[in-house]
Amino acid sequence: MPSATGRKSASADETSDGQGVRSIQRALDILSLLSDDRPLIAIRDIVAATGLAKTTVIRIVQTLEQSGLLWATNAGYMAGPGLWRWAHLARRSWELPPETQRLMRELAASERETVNMYVARDVVRVCIAQQESPQPLRHVVHVGDELPLWAGASAKVLLRNASPALLDRVAASSPYGAGHVRRMREWIDEATHQGYAVSHGERDAGLSAVAVPILGRSGTVVAALTLSGPTVRFTDDRVAAFAQALLAAATQMNERGFDHPLGSSF
Repeated sequence: MPSATGRKSASADETSDGQGVRSIQRALDILSLLSDDRPLIAIRDIVAATGLAKTTVIRIVQTLEQSGLLWATNAGYMAGPGLWRWAHLARRSWELPPETQRLMRELAASERETVNMYVARDVVRVCIAQQESPQPLRHVVHVGDELPLWAGASAKVLLRNASPALLDRVAASSPYGAGHVRRMREWIDEATHQGYAVSHGERDAGLSAVAVPILGRSGTVVAALTLSGPTVRFTDDRVAAFAQALLAAATQMNERGFDHPLGSSF
């Protein structure tokens, strides 16, 4: 039987772990307050935004400053030079080959709709690249954004090699519940048969998309290449044209062997 001392030690460790996780989360919350619109932030602003005690904020900010993640100025704190190294690493990890970027730019210019590339991560898909439509009314997400896998043209493509267990979890995460897995399997089978997938207002009303698979060297789906925009512009004839343009671009990417560290197979 564990001694009382042993039980106290374990409890203390658990408390310490919990405090450590909480401190990390608070530090991340403070860093997330910085943005393009607010590149500088003062202690009082951090206190107001987080609701933390001023002494707690000062302690965390000082730690972030010592780590180079924040930089003190006369006007407040800005992103520190330590973040630049991480940003450089992230950019190298996420950036696509120049040829792939060129193909995406050409697609956006010729089809005049937004081009996105997604990879699957558990029950979400992550945007790893985008070329915006030149039209005023367009669909835009940001690189790094996570979107659900329970609907959408790209999801139907990305889930081609998904295990039954993953499909069950994706369905359970949807607004429709576990029973949605049957509809998802129908979508996946249809996309696999025709070589591309289409969606109209499945996730957001008025938004449509066409997607095709990008294959890794092993032949499994590692990414989805999509064209998306307002449903009013995605008529049947345009969808067919979009699909052909996407397939042509995907063929070139597949021939070169598309490997990306963020891509995953099931």
